Amino acid sequence: MNVNIQFINMTTSETMEAYTIKKLDSLVKKFEKIISANVVFKKEKNSKDKGTICEIELSAPGPRLFASSDEKNYELAVKNTISDLEIQLKKRKGIAKPYL
Repeated sequence: MNVNIQFINMTTSETMEAYTIKKLDSLVKKFEKIISANVVFKKEKNSKDKGTICEIELSAPGPRLFASSDEKNYELAVKNTISDLEIQLKKRKGIAKPYL
C-alpha cells in the first residue's frame, strides 16, 4: 500500500508518520484491497478546545473512502479517523458480492 502524509501549519513528525502507518497497516491486514492512503494533518490556530485535524482518503476498488476527525491530539485524531474508515470498509465489504 502506498501512503502519502502531509503536514499543514505544523512541523513534520517522524513519530506521527510511523504511528499513522502502523495504524493503517492494521487496517490493510483486515481489508486487503486498499491500494493507497492520503493522510493530511492540520493544526487550526483559531480553535479553542480541539484544533487537531486528521483527514484520510483511502483508494480501493469502488468509490474513494474519506474520513476526518478533529481532536485534542494527533494520536486520538488518527485513531478516530481510522475507526470511521473501518466502519465504512465493513459496510462496503457487506454490500460487495463476488461474481460467481
